Amino acid sequence: MADTLKPSDALIVVDLQNDFCPGGALPVPQGDQVVGVMNRWIRAAERVGAVIVISRDWHPPNHCSFETEGGPWPVHCVQNTPGAEYHGDLHLPLCALYVDKARDPDRESYSGFSGTGLSQALRRSGVQRIFIGGLALDYCVKATALDGLAEGFEVHLILPATRAVNVNPGDGTKALNEMRSAGAMIQEDDP
Repeated sequence: MADTLKPSDALIVVDLQNDFCPGGALPVPQGDQVVGVMNRWIRAAERVGAVIVISRDWHPPNHCSFETEGGPWPVHCVQNTPGAEYHGDLHLPLCALYVDKARDPDRESYSGFSGTGLSQALRRSGVQRIFIGGLALDYCVKATALDGLAEGFEVHLILPATRAVNVNPGDGTKALNEMRSAGAMIQEDDP
């Protein structure tokens, strides 16, 4: 796979944060197992000079998605807390574009494209294809992929580099089908 990544591609690493991994406030089952896969993709992207984007939830303490504020989720990824930090084993390149999302206390933002200026930044870099992995498949990864398609990018989901929350049984499969139906390509091999 490494030889198919090009300088005109972008790799988007979605929310590989402590709170989404086992032991975190909102753990995705086996979420930590995607870190090694993403690291291989990050290194492959570095080798070819592809754009690397690393997103994170960066919630204020009173974010509308929290159960304490009437939302569906436990308090998670609060700004400047250990839970909001990237997983300790994730390779974080200095050259990456870092994107903070869901910063507005009154607005939910699952997508890395939502209010971040990401699509403009990718266009300025000449990006045509995006490869996406991270957490969670059925929420932030799906939203980022669908928005990427809506923005006109060719989207590849790196299946081994993502896991689903599966709040309801089968949510991950539904998300995968939705992305595929919208035009996303499913990438099943390693770089």
